[in-house]
Amino acid sequence: METDEIEKLETIKRLTSSCLSTLRPVDNKNRIHSAEIKVYDYYELASVIRNLMKLCVVALDHDGAEVPVTIENRSIDVGLILGIALQLFPIDEFELLNEISILFPVDHDQMINEKTENQKENFKDTSEK
Repeated sequence: METDEIEKLETIKRLTSSCLSTLRPVDNKNRIHSAEIKVYDYYELASVIRNLMKLCVVALDHDGAEVPVTIENRSIDVGLILGIALQLFPIDEFELLNEISILFPVDHDQMINEKTENQKENFKDTSEK
């Protein structure tokens, strides 16, 4: 391997260990991972769950499009739901992708030519059948 390629691989290894932080392995056998959300207490956790459920009720009820009157607090705290989504958003992983794209710039003309060739091959294969 060239020295430049070795340096790129070492950079990717370093970035991977610092940037891949959203998912954590739970069990290597099943390839299961966990993602963490942070809440202040059980009450906030309950609020998150209730708001997610109310949001789902509204999403399922196309005609009524509102939380049923039998639910005590009918308003949906969309900000709370979006806050959870932001906690789960893998920003570090996007930083890694950005660094990889800098290390390995794409030649767009070559990529377009390869796609065109692949499409021609696929068309040729399907027309011969």
